[in-house]
Order: sequence, then structure tokens, then C-alpha cells
Amino acid sequence: METETAPYGLHQLQITEMGSLLQLPTLPTSLGRRCSPCRRPGLSLRLRALSKQGHRFLTSLATTTYSAVRDSSATGRSLIRKFVNSSPKHVALDTLSHLLSPTTTHPHLSAVAIPLYLSITEASWFNWNAKLVADVIAVMYKHEQFDEAETLILETMKKIGIQERNVCNFYCNLIESSAKHQLKESVSDLYNYMKHIFTGSSSNYVKKRAYESMVRSLCDIGQPQEAEDLMEEMRELGLKQSDFEIRALVYAYGKIGLVEDMKRNVIELQNQGFELDTVCANMVLSSLGTHGELSEMVSWLQRMKSLRIQFSVRTYNSVLNSCPTIVLMLQDIKSVPISMEHLLKNLTKDEVLVVGELMGSSVLDEVMEWNSSEMKLDLHGMHLSCSYLIFLQWIDVMRFRFSSGNQMLVPTEITVVCGLGKHSAVRGQSPVKSLMKEMILRMKCPLKIDRKNVGCFIAKGKVFRDWLCCLT
Repeated sequence: METETAPYGLHQLQITEMGSLLQLPTLPTSLGRRCSPCRRPGLSLRLRALSKQGHRFLTSLATTTYSAVRDSSATGRSLIRKFVNSSPKHVALDTLSHLLSPTTTHPHLSAVAIPLYLSITEASWFNWNAKLVADVIAVMYKHEQFDEAETLILETMKKIGIQERNVCNFYCNLIESSAKHQLKESVSDLYNYMKHIFTGSSSNYVKKRAYESMVRSLCDIGQPQEAEDLMEEMRELGLKQSDFEIRALVYAYGKIGLVEDMKRNVIELQNQGFELDTVCANMVLSSLGTHGELSEMVSWLQRMKSLRIQFSVRTYNSVLNSCPTIVLMLQDIKSVPISMEHLLKNLTKDEVLVVGELMGSSVLDEVMEWNSSEMKLDLHGMHLSCSYLIFLQWIDVMRFRFSSGNQMLVPTEITVVCGLGKHSAVRGQSPVKSLMKEMILRMKCPLKIDRKNVGCFIAKGKVFRDWLCCLT
């Protein structure tokens, strides 16, 4: 049952579970009112791609002032209502998710997420979701709309009822959303609240869920030492830890440059019997790259090979995004080196070693399909730097294979798949496709955009082979 409402919608609840009452105390009134973004890096969400319709909508809003949107002016309300009413469900929700993301490409319009959400809730197709509400509340705190946030919390508590699991899951979502937006004070208040309420629960599910979210959130805001202390409490309570918490520590220590602590937790991961896999290795590589530890990155890539840890496309992404020369080159795709030889001449010694380790992996073979009818190179999931190196590597490998003179090796058609840009920051505008188009043009390569699928480049197998054989 809900008791007397505290100022700003802060509340107390009583939850009945297995015949006992769990008293939820009032949230601290400071929650959200001191929320300034923390400057330390945290784990980022994958950015939801915008549809062209969503992009047009945000472009039109760019001429509407921040205050007009926030104050729900007639102009702002009209634009938002028109967009929601004229958009398919997935377009409206994808646009909302894009604005709610801490890595949105339209940060100056993130406040629009709040009136957009309220308008979406009025649509006939809308299905209420506690996770989405938590994301909206975090953005409200970010923009200091505290009264609106507390009102939405109260409405949420009425909807989810008094079941302890539902209440716990909501606050777990809320602290995680706040952490992703780097709202350090909000995370601190929620942490104290959740620790007081849920860690003493009679339900192991509730306790474990709460601890996991608190550990993740502390790691996200750059406080891995506090998160590690919390994990020690988990052990004392007899709660079994998963590799998720240790991996979060590995990543968090690495992101703030505490490499030795990162390595220590990698060892701890192995000591507890968890597998050191590609995902964890990529976290380490990303952290090393963030701090320019390229020589250490080379050693880690060699260690992965010795432990037979498979490289992946994400390994390429993490490593190559950390090579400053390559990143700088790709800012001007019209002048990037179009051969592996010329690329290597422009790289630093450590970057050459890094690229050499990557090229010795099986990733290229995994993204190629070869049979008598078609040879396909699939660049899906690759960042710009990854697709660039893979394409150059592929050209060299293809030239070597065709040089054998065995006509049976020549497929009927050659296909390079770039995609339609569905997962790009702006849907339909693929940076990888633009890069491939420019490189193909400069190489005078016979690959051309497929009329049936504009996300692909195609060429006749023999024509492509003859062009390769003419390369010097």
C-alpha cells in the first residue's frame, strides 16, 4: 500500500512477501537535484539508428529553441504530435530510443525525448514498459526536470504494484540508466536507497539483482574500487558472482587507466573458473587502446593467439579505432592509401605491429564466402577502420589466390556487401559504403553498385580477376 506522499513525489511503500512486510523508506530528497554529469568514461549503449523520417523530424526540431520544447510550446507540441501520428510504431520508438541514448548524435535535442515520450504514450499502439520509463526519468534528471521525474516515479509505482521483484527491477533499471548518462550524484542516492532496501531482502533473486545493478552502475561512472568492495559484500552474503561483474570491473579499471588492476581482475576471472574469451579480451584491448598502450596491445594480441582465443570483427574494431594514424587518415577518405604497402609506410612502428597481428588471424576467412558461383565479402558489423583494413587485406588475398592460374577458382560473380546503412547513425547513410565507393573509384576497380541491392558492389568474376592481375 502507498503511504503519504513525500515532497516531489518521493514515496514510501509497504511490500507484502511471504507474509512479511518490507518497509521501503523515502528516497532522499536530493535524488536528481545534484545530478551533474560525471566526467569519467563509462560503458556506452549501442546507438539506435535513426530512420530517414526520424532524421527529418529532428532536423525540423533543430529550428525550435530548447526552451520552446521544454516549455511545451504550441509549436513544439504540434511538431511532436504530427510526427507520432504520422509515423509507424517502430519509427517513433526508434527515434525516442535514439534521443534517450547517452551517445545520441543529437545531444542538443535530448530534452525532446520527454515530450516525445508523453505524446507516444497517447498512441493506441503504445505498450507501457518500466525499462523505457526508467530511461525517460534519467533524462528528466539530466535536464533538471525533477518534479516531472518524481511524478513519473509515483505513476510507475502505481502501475507495477507492490511486488518486491517488480519494484527492485524498476530501481535497477533506473540506477543503470542514470549511470549510463554519467549522473554520479543520482547513482549515489539510488545506490544508498537500494542498498538499504533490497540487500536485506529474503529473496536471493532480489538481492542478487540489486547487487549486480549497483556493481554495473558504479563501474559505469568510473568507481571500480567501490564496485569491487560491493562484490566482496556479495561473497560474504553467499551470493554467487557471475563473470559479468568481474568483466565489468576489468573494463572499468581499464577505462580509467588502472591497467594493473585490470590485469589483476583478468587473473581473478580465470581463478574463479570463468573462461577468458573473445568478449573479455576485446574489453581489455579497447581499454589499452583508449590510453594509447599500443605496445601492450600487441602483447595482448599475441597472448590471445597463444591461448587460442579467437579474434572477431569487434577485435578489429577495438584495435583499429585505437590506431591514431588510421583514424586520422579516414577523416579524408579521398586521400587514404589504397594499397596495403602504402598504408604500412604511413603507420608508426607500433601500429605496424598491431596491424600485423590482426592480419595473421582468421577473421578475413570468416567474413568471406567462396563457391563456384559467388565470392562474397561481408562487411556488416565493421567500423570504418575495420572495413578499410579488411578490404585492403582482401584485395591482396584475392590477387594471391587468382595468381595460381587455376580457372576453377574464379567464381561467376564477386560481391562486396556494405549494407544499406540501417545501423548507421542516420539510417540509409552508410560511411562504410561511402568509403568503399571512393576506394573502388580510385583503384579503378570493376566493382559497381548492384542495381538490385544498392548495399552491395558486384563484378563479374573473370573481369575482377583480370583487373587484379594487372595491379602492380
